[in-house]
Amino acid sequence: TPNDIPLLPGSPRRLSPRAVARGGRAPKRGQQHLKVPGPRAPGLRGSSGGERTHSSSVINNYLDANEPMSSEARVSRMHFHDNQRKVDYVLAYHYRKRGAPLGQGSPGHSLAIVSNGEMGKEPQAGGPGDIELGPLDALEEERKEQREEFEHNLMEAGLELEKDVENKSQGSIFVRIHAPWQVLAREAEFLKIKVPTKKKMYEIKAGGSIAKKFNAVLQKLSSPLQPRVPEHSNNRMKNLSYPFSREKMYLYNIQEKDTFFDNATRSRIVHEILKRTACSRANNTMGINSLIANNIYEAAYPLHDGEYDSPGDDMNDRKLLYQEWARYGVFYKFQPIDLIRKYFGEKIGLYFAWLGLYTSFLIPSSVIGVIVFLYGCATIEEDIPSREMCDQQNAFTMCPLCDKSCDYWNLSSACGTARASHLFDNPATVFFSIFMALWATMFLENWKRLQMRLGYFWDLTGLEEEEERAKEHSRPEYESKVREKMLKESSKSVVQKLERNAAAGDDEDDEDKLTWRDRFPGYLMNFASILFMIALTFSIVFGVIVYRITTAAALSLNKATRSNVRVTVTATAVIINLVVILILDEIYGAVANWLTKIEVPKTEQSFEERLILKAFLLKFVNAYSPIFYVAFFKGRFVGRPGSYVYVFDGYRMEECAPGGCLMELCIQLSIIMLGKQLIQNNIFEIGVPKLKKLFRKLKDETEPGETDSAHSKHPEQWDLDYSLEPYTGLTPEYMEMIIQFGFVTLFVASFPLAPVFALLNNVIEVRLDAKKFVTELRRPDAVRTKDIGIWFDILSGIGKFSVISNAFVIAITSDFIPRLVYQYSYSHNGTLHGFVNHTLSFFNISQLKEGTQPENSHFDQEVQFCRFKDYREPPWAPNPYEFSKQYWSVLSARLAFVIIFQNLVMFLSVLVDWMIPDIPTDISDQIKKEKSLLVDFFLKEEHEKLKLSDGPAPRSLGMGERARSRAPSSVPSGRSQLGSTASSGSQHTNV
Repeated sequence: TPNDIPLLPGSPRRLSPRAVARGGRAPKRGQQHLKVPGPRAPGLRGSSGGERTHSSSVINNYLDANEPMSSEARVSRMHFHDNQRKVDYVLAYHYRKRGAPLGQGSPGHSLAIVSNGEMGKEPQAGGPGDIELGPLDALEEERKEQREEFEHNLMEAGLELEKDVENKSQGSIFVRIHAPWQVLAREAEFLKIKVPTKKKMYEIKAGGSIAKKFNAVLQKLSSPLQPRVPEHSNNRMKNLSYPFSREKMYLYNIQEKDTFFDNATRSRIVHEILKRTACSRANNTMGINSLIANNIYEAAYPLHDGEYDSPGDDMNDRKLLYQEWARYGVFYKFQPIDLIRKYFGEKIGLYFAWLGLYTSFLIPSSVIGVIVFLYGCATIEEDIPSREMCDQQNAFTMCPLCDKSCDYWNLSSACGTARASHLFDNPATVFFSIFMALWATMFLENWKRLQMRLGYFWDLTGLEEEEERAKEHSRPEYESKVREKMLKESSKSVVQKLERNAAAGDDEDDEDKLTWRDRFPGYLMNFASILFMIALTFSIVFGVIVYRITTAAALSLNKATRSNVRVTVTATAVIINLVVILILDEIYGAVANWLTKIEVPKTEQSFEERLILKAFLLKFVNAYSPIFYVAFFKGRFVGRPGSYVYVFDGYRMEECAPGGCLMELCIQLSIIMLGKQLIQNNIFEIGVPKLKKLFRKLKDETEPGETDSAHSKHPEQWDLDYSLEPYTGLTPEYMEMIIQFGFVTLFVASFPLAPVFALLNNVIEVRLDAKKFVTELRRPDAVRTKDIGIWFDILSGIGKFSVISNAFVIAITSDFIPRLVYQYSYSHNGTLHGFVNHTLSFFNISQLKEGTQPENSHFDQEVQFCRFKDYREPPWAPNPYEFSKQYWSVLSARLAFVIIFQNLVMFLSVLVDWMIPDIPTDISDQIKKEKSLLVDFFLKEEHEKLKLSDGPAPRSLGMGERARSRAPSSVPSGRSQLGSTASSGSQHTNV
């Protein structure tokens, strides 16, 4: 039966003992006593013994029934309706009353007031209690009981709840949760949350006088770029922090208990309680995540700190972030990283710190890339090979590009392509490739240093225990799979189980966890699916190749389109590749998520890591496979005149342009990179959320049911936040930047302007992500983490792989090595004069296959030999058309360059890594100094405490405090009763 209990300590309006003692009599005018039911048997439903159980909501709130709280009377929309207790967390669920048709009703917003008087009368005959339960009604009743038990257990843990009354046929209900001081203190001690001590902020000293002067000048110059937020005012000052302890309350500067813990910390504490609170009626599921997965609750989220665009001068952290960070008008300012971390937590703070460092590192690489491009523009007239190709007097008659319809052609007609290739294929690109490899190493090293610095300032040292504790929370899907396994095992006989365990040598507790045998089907499905997806990507790339070949052949038949064949085919093929990449990106993200769910990882951390690896592998192959084809495979398997390689009996494999494949690689890379960034930013990140918001708004307007006009004019903060998009993690944000990092580093030798476009994109991306987090998403839970996790390993792997890919781009795709070999081995005067003629081989046109000769050729009477780009013996040599000595010389030089380039860059990268320490010197020195500062501070405080306890009265007071502080510490923090919570809250009241 329900128990009448008074308010928990700390609540604003408490019933007097006389009112509690009245029992069944109605309370005096103006006071309503709410009922809190005890746990009931799982099978109990409906009403029993005249008691109205369905109205006994789990509520811990008191309100004057004759003074209804209108929305206008509210002082703050982030508090309970008493305007005193702060809402730290919100649970939302959709209810449906018995027999109510679907699709009607709207949320109710009056408080659920249940009294011992007239409002608690028995239901009349024919009321809702007499309606026979249908399947939907039974499910809803079961969910209601589970919610009531869960909310009761939350109150057992010391939390205070307030919720709306279910006074309509159906609608959304919000359960507001407040953590009183005694709960915050208990959990902060359990979670070892570091808080500032009474010790004033101390300065992080720079290395020497020169460093101090440099920092002062730098700070003065960058002052216009600094955001105007309190947390960003001085990054050389730090609080002396110490893990919270209820026995050492005298160490902390607790001026006001309501504001000692900030909102993010309060919500994090409540979330920890929600994660570990069990619900026996829901198959003993543990935590709010399991209840949301089973549709018992719809959402759970902390509140934003008010509205970001509210008129007036009232300032909150959300509004400050919007004004100084999330607007495009402040794109030139630094990010207020400390305020981001304070508001969103360390995990999101580290993401934006990483994104900011990456964007700032793109500035020097963009400058060098522009210089390399300008060098190509400045030396284009001095490039001897392109001048020779454009010289019409040379009259190099080239072999037909296709059978029958294509004629012989002059090399001088490809003059424009040759001159454009020099912009990206010049000696400066080799230097730029080495620079970008070292740039990637320096970026990662600087990130490690910044991460260490932030970890020190944010008190992230010693997070190992917290991360281990996070690993203990199993995912709901894992729990349900283990439960299914245990049900299957329980149906077997004990003898069969013992025989199987003895034969397999399994442990007895294998029933309580999933073994590799249970996961084997999932692993097999993962392996087969990933192979299929990669094969699908390669098939699409091959399909685009076939499109290029067939389209080129078809356009060559028409005289009007023959002159623009190469431009048309290249442009349309790249656009097709871009569209396919964008579509497959979305598909592969969903597939990776599905495959990871099949594996059934135990914890959220392992789920996230496996999901990231699968998604990255699929998206990496999807984004880069067309570029890899153009860079390393196109034009390598063409054959030669008279012995071409054919696809589908009549279509020749495509060749590189006369100026080489590097220009086409540059076009492919630039269009895919720019198109991917523009379309993803404008359509997926801006357009789709706006469409979702518009659709949700139209749905709310057209939905039939009762409306609350007063409430719609003044919506509560939890209503506003519920209408926002749920936060789904940082994986899409990181993935987008990692793929961009690959575009910037993997093929930078072919496209020096890639860092420039990445920089322009990221300046917008930072503000776009900021606006999304501040204005469009529900507030995420504050998650503490000391690094960016698996993303750093992926970045490091891309950096190392970029060295190899750039070495092969320079050696194989560009003409850098053939030019060097010619200049120093075959040139008569040490210059590149005659290089074009040296790279072209001869072919006797009489040896063309029957039926492949050009029709209606203008060169019939004059041509005996045509030229093609390759190193082969001439027709009059003893071994005609075999690879020549020059071919083997160039090949050996290419391989030697790859080896030398790779080892040189790797050596320089290791040297840079060794020269830049992972931990900044001032931070490593300060960590040592902070320990001595902490010891001195402890000794001083203990000494002052002993002075105060010299007198007899203070000494007895101190003993009493110590006696009171020992009692609650023995109560387990996860299952503390109301009484123990009250006693723990009464300690250390005088700070």
